[in-house]
Amino acid sequence: MGSRFVRKVRTASGAVAVQVVRKDAGRVVEVEHLGSAHTDEELGLLLEAAERVARPGQDVLDVGPVERLAPSVGDVADWTGKGGQGLVRPAGRRRVVNGGAQVVGTASLTLWRVLEAAYRRLGFDAVGDDVFAKIVLARITEPTSKADALRVLDDLGVRPPSLRSVFNMLDRCQARDYRDTLARCCQRHSAATSGMAGVVLYDVTTLHFETDDEDEWRKVGLSKEHRVDPQIQVGLLVDAGGFPLEVGMFPGNKAETTTLIPVLDGFKARHGVEDVVVVADAGMLSAANLNALEDAGYRFIVGSRITKAPYDLADHFKRHGDYFDDGQVLESARVMGQGKTARERRVVYQWLFKRYKKDNKSINKQIDRAERIASGQATARNARFLKVTGARRSLNQATIDRARQLAGLKGYVTNVPAADMDGRAVITAYHDLYQVEASFRVTKSDLRARPTFHWDPAKIDAHLTIVFAALAISRHLQNLTGLSIKKIVHTLRPIRSADIDINGNTITIDPRLPDPIRQIIQTVTDAGH
Repeated sequence: MGSRFVRKVRTASGAVAVQVVRKDAGRVVEVEHLGSAHTDEELGLLLEAAERVARPGQDVLDVGPVERLAPSVGDVADWTGKGGQGLVRPAGRRRVVNGGAQVVGTASLTLWRVLEAAYRRLGFDAVGDDVFAKIVLARITEPTSKADALRVLDDLGVRPPSLRSVFNMLDRCQARDYRDTLARCCQRHSAATSGMAGVVLYDVTTLHFETDDEDEWRKVGLSKEHRVDPQIQVGLLVDAGGFPLEVGMFPGNKAETTTLIPVLDGFKARHGVEDVVVVADAGMLSAANLNALEDAGYRFIVGSRITKAPYDLADHFKRHGDYFDDGQVLESARVMGQGKTARERRVVYQWLFKRYKKDNKSINKQIDRAERIASGQATARNARFLKVTGARRSLNQATIDRARQLAGLKGYVTNVPAADMDGRAVITAYHDLYQVEASFRVTKSDLRARPTFHWDPAKIDAHLTIVFAALAISRHLQNLTGLSIKKIVHTLRPIRSADIDINGNTITIDPRLPDPIRQIIQTVTDAGH
Protein backbone atom coordinates (compact mmCIF):
# COMPACT_ATOMS: atom_id res chain seq x y z
CA MET A 1 0.00 0.00 0.00
CA GLY A 2 2.89 2.40 0.71
CA SER A 3 2.86 5.38 3.06
CA ARG A 4 0.44 8.27 2.86
CA PHE A 5 1.07 11.83 4.03
CA VAL A 6 -0.39 15.31 3.68
CA ARG A 7 1.33 17.90 1.50
CA LYS A 8 0.75 21.65 1.08
CA VAL A 9 1.73 23.32 -2.17
CA ARG A 10 1.60 27.00 -3.11
CA THR A 11 -0.27 27.43 -6.42
CA ALA A 12 0.30 29.99 -9.12
CA SER A 13 -2.74 31.94 -7.92
CA GLY A 14 -1.23 32.34 -4.47
CA ALA A 15 -3.58 29.86 -2.81
CA VAL A 16 -2.40 26.76 -0.92
CA ALA A 17 -3.32 23.36 -2.36
CA VAL A 18 -3.79 20.51 0.10
CA GLN A 19 -2.95 17.07 -1.23
CA VAL A 20 -2.77 13.51 0.07
CA VAL A 21 0.31 11.83 -1.40
CA ARG A 22 1.03 8.09 -1.44
CA LYS A 23 4.57 6.86 -1.77
CA ASP A 24 5.75 3.35 -2.53
CA ALA A 25 9.45 2.45 -2.26
CA GLY A 26 10.29 6.13 -2.01
CA ARG A 27 8.45 7.07 -5.20
CA VAL A 28 5.27 9.14 -5.45
CA VAL A 29 2.69 6.84 -6.97
CA GLU A 30 -0.53 8.76 -6.26
CA VAL A 31 -1.54 12.36 -5.56
CA GLU A 32 -5.09 13.18 -4.43
CA HIS A 33 -5.95 16.90 -4.59
CA LEU A 34 -8.46 17.85 -1.86
CA GLY A 35 -8.81 21.55 -2.54
CA SER A 36 -7.18 24.96 -2.33
CA ALA A 37 -7.25 27.31 0.63
CA HIS A 38 -7.19 31.10 0.45
CA THR A 39 -7.56 31.76 4.20
CA ASP A 40 -6.19 30.26 7.40
CA GLU A 41 -9.66 28.99 8.29
CA GLU A 42 -10.03 27.20 4.97
CA LEU A 43 -6.56 25.71 5.33
CA GLY A 44 -7.38 24.38 8.78
CA LEU A 45 -10.53 22.64 7.55
CA LEU A 46 -8.75 21.13 4.52
CA LEU A 47 -5.88 19.89 6.67
CA GLU A 48 -8.30 18.19 9.07
CA ALA A 49 -10.07 16.58 6.12
CA ALA A 50 -6.74 15.50 4.63
CA GLU A 51 -5.68 13.87 7.89
CA ARG A 52 -8.87 11.79 7.80
CA VAL A 53 -8.16 10.68 4.24
CA ALA A 54 -4.50 9.95 4.93
CA ARG A 55 -5.18 8.15 8.20
CA PRO A 56 -8.61 6.52 7.90
CA GLY A 57 -10.13 5.08 11.07
CA GLN A 58 -8.51 7.45 13.57
CA ASP A 59 -10.47 8.75 16.59
CA VAL A 60 -12.90 11.48 15.53
CA LEU A 61 -11.78 13.68 18.43
CA ASP A 62 -8.06 13.14 17.82
CA VAL A 63 -7.00 16.30 16.01
CA GLY A 64 -3.45 16.32 17.32
CA PRO A 65 -1.78 15.77 13.90
CA VAL A 66 -3.43 18.95 12.58
CA GLU A 67 -1.77 21.02 15.30
CA ARG A 68 1.68 19.95 14.05
CA LEU A 69 0.94 21.24 10.52
CA ALA A 70 1.33 24.84 9.43
CA PRO A 71 -1.88 26.58 10.46
CA SER A 72 -1.40 29.65 8.25
CA VAL A 73 -1.33 30.00 4.48
CA GLY A 74 1.43 32.55 4.98
CA ASP A 75 3.73 29.87 6.41
CA VAL A 76 3.73 27.85 3.19
CA ALA A 77 6.76 28.47 1.01
CA ASP A 78 6.09 30.33 -2.26
CA TRP A 79 8.01 28.74 -5.15
CA THR A 80 5.90 30.35 -7.84
CA GLY A 81 7.97 33.51 -7.95
CA LYS A 82 4.87 35.68 -7.59
CA GLY A 83 5.37 36.61 -3.99
CA GLY A 84 2.01 35.28 -2.92
CA GLN A 85 0.05 37.50 -5.26
CA GLY A 86 -3.58 36.58 -5.35
CA LEU A 87 -3.62 35.45 -1.70
CA VAL A 88 -7.00 36.47 -0.31
CA ARG A 89 -7.58 37.06 3.44
CA PRO A 90 -11.16 38.30 3.74
CA ALA A 91 -11.77 39.89 7.16
CA GLY A 92 -14.68 38.89 9.36
CA ARG A 93 -16.11 36.23 7.03
CA ARG A 94 -15.40 32.91 5.38
CA ARG A 95 -15.63 32.26 1.68
CA VAL A 96 -16.51 29.05 -0.15
CA VAL A 97 -13.48 27.35 -1.71
CA ASN A 98 -13.81 26.61 -5.38
CA GLY A 99 -10.91 24.14 -5.33
CA GLY A 100 -12.92 21.01 -4.65
CA ALA A 101 -13.84 21.29 -0.93
CA GLN A 102 -16.90 22.96 0.57
CA VAL A 103 -18.45 23.18 4.02
CA VAL A 104 -22.01 22.02 3.37
CA GLY A 105 -23.33 22.06 6.93
CA THR A 106 -22.54 22.36 10.63
CA ALA A 107 -24.01 20.69 13.71
CA SER A 108 -23.75 20.83 17.52
CA LEU A 109 -22.78 17.18 17.69
CA THR A 110 -20.64 17.63 20.82
CA LEU A 111 -23.66 18.80 22.85
CA TRP A 112 -25.93 16.18 21.31
CA ARG A 113 -23.50 13.35 22.14
CA VAL A 114 -23.28 14.49 25.78
CA LEU A 115 -27.07 14.65 26.11
CA GLU A 116 -27.54 11.29 24.40
CA ALA A 117 -24.92 9.72 26.66
CA ALA A 118 -26.79 10.95 29.76
CA TYR A 119 -30.11 9.69 28.33
CA ARG A 120 -28.64 6.22 27.82
CA ARG A 121 -26.76 6.28 31.13
CA LEU A 122 -30.04 6.73 33.01
CA GLY A 123 -31.55 3.83 31.04
CA PHE A 124 -34.17 5.99 29.35
CA ASP A 125 -33.55 4.28 26.01
CA ALA A 126 -35.70 1.47 27.50
CA VAL A 127 -38.66 3.63 26.42
CA GLY A 128 -37.80 2.67 22.86
CA ASP A 129 -39.15 5.86 21.26
CA ASP A 130 -36.72 7.92 19.18
CA VAL A 131 -39.20 10.81 18.82
CA PHE A 132 -39.65 11.00 22.59
CA ALA A 133 -35.87 11.05 23.12
CA LYS A 134 -35.41 13.85 20.57
CA ILE A 135 -38.14 16.02 22.09
CA VAL A 136 -36.73 15.53 25.62
CA LEU A 137 -33.19 16.47 24.57
CA ALA A 138 -34.45 19.39 22.49
CA ARG A 139 -36.24 20.76 25.59
CA ILE A 140 -32.99 20.62 27.55
CA THR A 141 -31.19 22.47 24.76
CA GLU A 142 -33.80 25.17 24.19
CA PRO A 143 -37.19 24.83 25.90
CA THR A 144 -39.92 25.87 23.52
CA SER A 145 -43.17 24.57 22.03
CA LYS A 146 -43.38 21.09 20.55
CA ALA A 147 -43.64 22.56 17.05
CA ASP A 148 -40.62 24.84 17.52
CA ALA A 149 -38.62 21.93 18.94
CA LEU A 150 -38.27 20.74 15.33
CA ARG A 151 -36.29 23.91 14.55
CA VAL A 152 -34.06 23.28 17.59
CA LEU A 153 -33.31 19.75 16.42
CA ASP A 154 -32.52 20.95 12.90
CA ASP A 155 -30.11 23.56 14.30
CA LEU A 156 -28.39 20.87 16.37
CA GLY A 157 -27.86 18.86 13.21
CA VAL A 158 -30.35 16.15 14.20
CA ARG A 159 -33.00 15.06 11.73
CA PRO A 160 -36.31 16.25 13.22
CA PRO A 161 -39.48 14.16 13.15
CA SER A 162 -42.65 15.52 11.60
CA LEU A 163 -45.03 17.48 13.80
CA ARG A 164 -47.61 14.74 13.31
CA SER A 165 -45.09 12.24 14.67
CA VAL A 166 -44.60 14.42 17.74
CA PHE A 167 -48.33 14.47 18.53
CA ASN A 168 -48.55 10.72 17.92
CA MET A 169 -45.69 10.33 20.40
CA LEU A 170 -47.68 12.22 23.05
CA ASP A 171 -50.48 9.67 22.64
CA ARG A 172 -48.00 6.77 22.90
CA CYS A 173 -46.49 8.35 25.99
CA GLN A 174 -49.78 7.84 27.83
CA ALA A 175 -50.88 4.60 26.21
CA ARG A 176 -47.58 2.85 26.94
CA ASP A 177 -47.02 4.58 30.31
CA TYR A 178 -43.58 6.00 29.60
CA ARG A 179 -43.70 7.63 33.05
CA ASP A 180 -43.54 4.20 34.69
CA THR A 181 -40.46 3.19 32.70
CA LEU A 182 -38.72 6.49 33.44
CA ALA A 183 -39.58 6.42 37.15
CA ARG A 184 -38.19 2.89 37.51
CA CYS A 185 -34.98 3.98 35.80
CA CYS A 186 -34.74 6.99 38.11
CA GLN A 187 -35.23 4.84 41.22
CA ARG A 188 -32.47 2.46 40.13
CA HIS A 189 -30.11 5.37 39.49
CA SER A 190 -30.96 6.97 42.83
CA ALA A 191 -30.47 3.72 44.73
CA ALA A 192 -26.99 3.44 43.23
CA THR A 193 -25.94 7.04 43.89
CA SER A 194 -27.96 8.54 46.76
CA GLY A 195 -26.19 8.94 50.08
CA MET A 196 -29.40 8.73 52.14
CA ALA A 197 -31.31 5.65 51.09
CA GLY A 198 -34.97 5.67 52.05
CA VAL A 199 -35.16 9.46 52.54
CA VAL A 200 -37.27 11.34 49.97
CA LEU A 201 -38.09 15.04 49.73
CA TYR A 202 -41.44 16.46 48.64
CA ASP A 203 -42.85 19.79 47.56
CA VAL A 204 -45.63 21.19 45.40
CA THR A 205 -45.71 23.84 42.70
CA THR A 206 -48.18 25.06 40.08
CA LEU A 207 -48.10 25.21 36.28
CA HIS A 208 -50.38 27.80 34.73
CA PHE A 209 -52.12 27.88 31.34
CA GLU A 210 -52.49 30.70 28.82
CA THR A 211 -56.29 30.48 28.85
CA ASP A 212 -59.23 31.84 30.80
CA ASP A 213 -61.25 28.62 30.61
CA GLU A 214 -61.35 26.12 33.45
CA ASP A 215 -62.08 22.41 33.18
CA GLU A 216 -61.74 19.26 35.29
CA TRP A 217 -58.00 19.73 35.80
CA ARG A 218 -57.24 23.35 34.96
CA LYS A 219 -58.61 25.29 37.90
CA VAL A 220 -57.99 28.71 39.37
CA GLY A 221 -56.48 28.11 42.78
CA LEU A 222 -53.96 29.38 45.28
CA SER A 223 -50.94 30.44 43.23
CA LYS A 224 -47.51 31.07 44.71
CA GLU A 225 -46.99 33.65 41.96
CA HIS A 226 -50.36 35.29 42.73
CA ARG A 227 -51.68 34.53 39.24
CA VAL A 228 -55.36 34.17 38.38
CA ASP A 229 -54.88 31.87 35.36
CA PRO A 230 -56.16 28.29 35.47
CA GLN A 231 -53.45 25.99 36.77
CA ILE A 232 -52.62 22.45 37.80
CA GLN A 233 -50.82 21.31 40.94
CA VAL A 234 -47.61 19.34 40.46
CA GLY A 235 -46.15 17.29 43.30
CA LEU A 236 -42.48 16.36 42.96
CA LEU A 237 -40.65 13.67 44.93
CA VAL A 238 -36.83 13.72 44.79
CA ASP A 239 -33.99 11.96 46.57
CA ALA A 240 -31.56 13.65 48.97
CA GLY A 241 -29.51 14.94 46.02
CA GLY A 242 -32.48 16.51 44.24
CA PHE A 243 -32.73 13.76 41.61
CA PRO A 244 -36.40 13.26 40.61
CA LEU A 245 -38.16 10.04 41.58
CA GLU A 246 -41.88 10.66 41.09
CA VAL A 247 -44.15 13.39 39.81
CA GLY A 248 -47.91 13.74 40.22
CA MET A 249 -50.53 15.96 38.59
CA PHE A 250 -53.57 17.30 40.46
CA PRO A 251 -56.39 19.80 39.80
CA GLY A 252 -55.33 23.38 40.30
CA ASN A 253 -57.64 24.01 43.24
CA LYS A 254 -56.59 20.92 45.22
CA ALA A 255 -55.04 21.68 48.61
CA GLU A 256 -51.29 21.16 48.63
CA THR A 257 -51.41 19.08 51.78
CA THR A 258 -53.68 16.48 50.16
CA THR A 259 -51.27 15.78 47.28
CA LEU A 260 -48.51 14.18 49.35
CA ILE A 261 -49.99 10.77 50.17
CA PRO A 262 -51.15 9.98 46.57
CA VAL A 263 -47.63 10.67 45.26
CA LEU A 264 -46.06 8.59 48.04
CA ASP A 265 -48.53 5.76 47.43
CA GLY A 266 -47.67 5.79 43.73
CA PHE A 267 -43.95 5.68 44.54
CA LYS A 268 -44.40 2.87 47.07
CA ALA A 269 -46.58 0.75 44.76
CA ARG A 270 -44.30 1.23 41.75
CA HIS A 271 -41.11 0.18 43.50
CA GLY A 272 -42.35 -2.02 46.33
CA VAL A 273 -40.64 0.26 48.85
CA GLU A 274 -41.73 -0.32 52.43
CA ASP A 275 -39.66 1.99 54.63
CA VAL A 276 -39.84 5.60 53.42
CA VAL A 277 -38.98 8.75 55.37
CA VAL A 278 -40.56 11.76 53.66
CA VAL A 279 -39.28 15.29 54.30
CA ALA A 280 -41.68 18.20 53.70
CA ASP A 281 -41.86 21.86 54.65
CA ALA A 282 -43.89 23.40 57.44
CA GLY A 283 -46.85 23.91 55.11
CA MET A 284 -47.59 20.18 55.45
CA LEU A 285 -47.67 20.42 59.24
CA SER A 286 -51.00 19.77 60.92
CA ALA A 287 -52.07 17.06 63.35
CA ALA A 288 -54.49 15.58 60.78
CA ASN A 289 -51.86 15.51 57.99
CA LEU A 290 -49.25 13.85 60.17
CA ASN A 291 -51.74 11.28 61.47
CA ALA A 292 -52.76 10.46 57.91
CA LEU A 293 -49.10 10.01 56.90
CA GLU A 294 -48.42 7.78 59.87
CA ASP A 295 -51.58 5.72 59.33
CA ALA A 296 -50.53 5.18 55.72
CA GLY A 297 -47.28 3.67 56.97
CA TYR A 298 -44.92 6.58 56.32
CA ARG A 299 -42.32 8.15 58.54
CA PHE A 300 -41.86 11.89 58.23
CA ILE A 301 -39.75 14.95 59.04
CA VAL A 302 -41.53 18.31 58.73
CA GLY A 303 -40.80 21.84 59.83
CA SER A 304 -42.19 22.83 63.25
CA ARG A 305 -43.90 26.09 64.12
CA ILE A 306 -41.31 27.81 66.26
CA THR A 307 -43.95 29.62 68.36
CA LYS A 308 -44.30 26.40 70.38
CA ALA A 309 -40.65 26.42 71.42
CA PRO A 310 -41.03 28.18 74.83
CA TYR A 311 -43.38 25.44 76.00
CA ASP A 312 -41.39 22.55 74.51
CA LEU A 313 -38.10 23.85 75.92
CA ALA A 314 -39.41 25.16 79.24
CA ASP A 315 -36.82 23.15 81.19
CA HIS A 316 -33.94 24.61 79.17
CA PHE A 317 -35.18 28.20 79.59
CA LYS A 318 -35.62 27.62 83.32
CA ARG A 319 -32.08 26.25 83.76
CA HIS A 320 -30.11 28.29 81.21
CA GLY A 321 -32.24 31.29 80.30
CA ASP A 322 -31.85 32.33 76.67
CA TYR A 323 -28.30 30.94 76.36
CA PHE A 324 -27.50 28.34 73.70
CA ASP A 325 -24.25 26.99 72.30
CA ASP A 326 -23.82 27.54 68.57
CA GLY A 327 -25.21 24.47 66.79
CA GLN A 328 -26.77 23.09 69.97
CA VAL A 329 -29.45 20.43 69.39
CA LEU A 330 -32.25 19.87 71.89
CA GLU A 331 -35.19 17.48 71.88
CA SER A 332 -38.64 17.52 73.42
CA ALA A 333 -42.04 15.91 73.00
CA ARG A 334 -45.30 17.62 72.13
CA VAL A 335 -48.89 16.39 71.99
CA MET A 336 -50.42 17.38 68.67
CA GLY A 337 -54.14 17.25 67.95
CA GLN A 338 -57.11 17.04 70.27
CA GLY A 339 -59.24 14.26 71.66
CA LYS A 340 -58.94 10.95 69.86
CA THR A 341 -56.62 12.45 67.23
CA ALA A 342 -54.07 13.60 69.81
CA ARG A 343 -50.64 11.94 69.46
CA GLU A 344 -47.31 12.69 71.06
CA ARG A 345 -44.65 13.80 68.59
CA ARG A 346 -40.88 14.02 68.81
CA VAL A 347 -39.62 17.57 68.24
CA VAL A 348 -35.98 18.44 67.48
CA TYR A 349 -34.64 22.00 67.84
CA GLN A 350 -31.36 23.57 66.82
CA TRP A 351 -29.91 26.99 67.70
CA LEU A 352 -27.48 28.65 65.29
CA PHE A 353 -25.67 31.94 65.89
CA LYS A 354 -25.90 32.78 62.19
CA ARG A 355 -29.67 32.33 62.30
CA TYR A 356 -29.79 34.32 65.58
CA LYS A 357 -28.17 37.35 63.90
CA LYS A 358 -30.52 37.12 60.94
CA ASP A 359 -33.62 36.77 63.15
CA ASN A 360 -32.60 39.73 65.34
CA LYS A 361 -31.99 41.89 62.30
CA SER A 362 -35.52 41.12 61.13
CA ILE A 363 -36.93 41.78 64.63
CA ASN A 364 -35.20 45.18 64.78
CA LYS A 365 -36.73 46.19 61.43
CA GLN A 366 -40.19 45.16 62.62
CA ILE A 367 -39.75 47.07 65.89
CA ASP A 368 -38.71 50.17 63.97
CA ARG A 369 -41.81 49.95 61.78
CA ALA A 370 -44.07 49.51 64.81
CA GLU A 371 -42.44 52.52 66.53
CA ARG A 372 -43.03 54.73 63.48
CA ILE A 373 -46.67 53.71 63.37
CA ALA A 374 -47.10 54.28 67.12
CA SER A 375 -45.52 57.76 66.90
CA GLY A 376 -47.65 58.75 63.91
CA GLN A 377 -44.67 58.92 61.51
CA ALA A 378 -46.20 56.18 59.35
CA THR A 379 -49.71 55.31 58.26
CA ALA A 380 -51.54 53.18 60.80
CA ARG A 381 -51.56 49.54 59.80
CA ASN A 382 -51.06 46.13 61.31
CA ALA A 383 -47.56 45.41 62.53
CA ARG A 384 -46.15 42.45 64.41
CA PHE A 385 -45.04 44.34 67.52
CA LEU A 386 -47.76 46.99 67.57
CA LYS A 387 -50.21 47.02 70.49
CA VAL A 388 -53.51 48.87 69.95
CA THR A 389 -55.61 49.82 72.98
CA GLY A 390 -58.56 51.94 71.87
CA ALA A 391 -57.01 54.93 70.10
CA ARG A 392 -53.63 54.38 71.74
CA ARG A 393 -50.82 52.63 69.88
CA SER A 394 -47.69 51.36 71.58
CA LEU A 395 -45.05 48.63 71.35
CA ASN A 396 -46.02 45.18 72.58
CA GLN A 397 -43.00 44.46 74.74
CA ALA A 398 -44.17 40.96 75.72
CA THR A 399 -44.30 39.93 72.04
CA ILE A 400 -40.87 41.47 71.44
CA ASP A 401 -39.34 39.59 74.40
CA ARG A 402 -40.81 36.33 73.18
CA ALA A 403 -39.45 36.89 69.67
CA ARG A 404 -35.99 37.62 71.10
CA GLN A 405 -36.18 34.41 73.08
CA LEU A 406 -36.93 32.39 69.93
CA ALA A 407 -34.26 34.06 67.76
CA GLY A 408 -31.82 31.51 66.39
CA LEU A 409 -34.08 28.48 66.94
CA LYS A 410 -35.59 26.21 64.30
CA GLY A 411 -37.73 23.15 64.99
CA TYR A 412 -38.51 19.87 63.28
CA VAL A 413 -41.29 17.36 64.02
CA THR A 414 -40.74 13.67 63.25
CA ASN A 415 -42.06 10.23 64.06
CA VAL A 416 -38.67 8.61 63.37
CA PRO A 417 -37.34 7.09 66.62
CA ALA A 418 -34.11 8.58 67.97
CA ALA A 419 -32.58 5.09 67.82
CA ASP A 420 -32.99 5.16 64.01
CA MET A 421 -32.09 8.81 63.39
CA ASP A 422 -30.58 11.14 65.96
CA GLY A 423 -31.37 14.85 66.14
CA ARG A 424 -28.55 15.99 63.88
CA ALA A 425 -29.47 13.42 61.23
CA VAL A 426 -33.07 14.70 61.32
CA ILE A 427 -31.83 18.28 60.82
CA THR A 428 -29.50 17.26 57.98
CA ALA A 429 -32.32 15.45 56.17
CA TYR A 430 -34.61 18.48 56.46
CA HIS A 431 -31.95 20.87 55.21
CA ASP A 432 -31.74 18.85 51.99
CA LEU A 433 -35.27 20.07 51.24
CA TYR A 434 -33.76 22.94 49.25
CA GLN A 435 -32.94 20.32 46.61
CA VAL A 436 -36.64 20.05 45.71
CA GLU A 437 -36.82 23.80 45.31
CA ALA A 438 -33.69 23.68 43.15
CA SER A 439 -35.30 21.04 40.92
CA PHE A 440 -38.46 23.12 40.62
CA ARG A 441 -36.34 26.11 39.59
CA VAL A 442 -34.80 23.99 36.83
CA THR A 443 -38.23 22.89 35.56
CA LYS A 444 -39.64 26.43 35.64
CA SER A 445 -36.67 28.38 34.28
CA ASP A 446 -34.15 26.20 32.42
CA LEU A 447 -36.80 23.75 31.09
CA ARG A 448 -39.73 26.22 31.04
CA ALA A 449 -42.37 23.70 31.98
CA ARG A 450 -44.86 26.57 32.12
CA PRO A 451 -46.97 28.05 30.70
CA THR A 452 -48.59 24.89 29.35
CA PHE A 453 -50.42 25.16 26.03
CA HIS A 454 -52.07 21.72 25.89
CA TRP A 455 -55.73 21.37 26.85
CA ASP A 456 -56.21 17.58 26.74
CA PRO A 457 -55.40 16.09 30.22
CA ALA A 458 -53.61 13.14 28.58
CA LYS A 459 -51.33 15.47 26.61
CA ILE A 460 -50.79 17.68 29.68
CA ASP A 461 -49.62 14.59 31.54
CA ALA A 462 -47.42 13.59 28.58
CA HIS A 463 -45.90 17.08 28.65
CA LEU A 464 -45.19 16.55 32.35
CA THR A 465 -43.50 13.23 31.52
CA ILE A 466 -41.22 14.97 29.01
CA VAL A 467 -40.32 17.61 31.60
CA PHE A 468 -39.73 14.86 34.19
CA ALA A 469 -37.26 13.09 31.87
CA ALA A 470 -35.53 16.36 30.98
CA LEU A 471 -35.22 17.25 34.67
CA ALA A 472 -33.64 13.87 35.47
CA ILE A 473 -31.04 14.30 32.72
CA SER A 474 -30.37 17.90 33.80
CA ARG A 475 -29.86 16.98 37.45
CA HIS A 476 -27.70 13.99 36.45
CA LEU A 477 -25.39 16.18 34.35
CA GLN A 478 -25.29 18.90 37.01
CA ASN A 479 -24.38 16.39 39.70
CA LEU A 480 -21.64 14.93 37.48
CA THR A 481 -20.01 18.15 36.29
CA GLY A 482 -20.83 20.66 39.02
CA LEU A 483 -22.18 22.98 36.27
CA SER A 484 -25.76 24.12 35.81
CA ILE A 485 -27.55 22.64 32.81
CA LYS A 486 -27.81 26.15 31.37
CA LYS A 487 -24.02 26.52 31.59
CA ILE A 488 -23.45 23.13 30.00
CA VAL A 489 -25.74 23.93 27.05
CA HIS A 490 -24.31 27.44 26.57
CA THR A 491 -20.78 26.03 26.63
CA LEU A 492 -21.27 23.09 24.28
CA ARG A 493 -23.89 24.31 21.80
CA PRO A 494 -21.57 26.75 19.95
CA ILE A 495 -18.99 23.98 19.45
CA ARG A 496 -19.99 22.80 16.01
CA SER A 497 -18.82 20.01 13.73
CA ALA A 498 -18.56 20.62 9.99
CA ASP A 499 -19.74 18.50 7.06
CA ILE A 500 -17.26 18.94 4.21
CA ASP A 501 -17.87 17.89 0.64
CA ILE A 502 -14.65 16.84 -1.11
CA ASN A 503 -15.09 16.00 -4.75
CA GLY A 504 -18.54 14.60 -4.13
CA ASN A 505 -17.68 12.77 -0.89
CA THR A 506 -18.97 14.20 2.39
CA ILE A 507 -17.05 13.72 5.63
CA THR A 508 -17.76 15.12 9.11
CA ILE A 509 -14.95 16.96 10.86
CA ASP A 510 -15.25 17.46 14.60
CA PRO A 511 -13.93 20.71 16.08
CA ARG A 512 -10.76 21.11 18.08
CA LEU A 513 -11.98 20.96 21.69
CA PRO A 514 -10.62 23.23 24.46
CA ASP A 515 -9.55 21.47 27.66
CA PRO A 516 -12.63 22.52 29.74
CA ILE A 517 -14.93 20.99 27.14
CA ARG A 518 -12.82 17.84 26.93
CA GLN A 519 -13.15 17.62 30.72
CA ILE A 520 -16.97 17.76 30.53
CA ILE A 521 -17.01 15.03 27.90
CA GLN A 522 -14.55 12.91 29.88
CA THR A 523 -16.61 13.29 33.07
CA VAL A 524 -19.81 12.17 31.33
CA THR A 525 -17.99 9.33 29.56
CA ASP A 526 -16.36 8.07 32.77
CA ALA A 527 -19.77 8.02 34.49
CA GLY A 528 -20.93 5.45 31.97
CA HIS A 529 -18.30 2.90 32.98
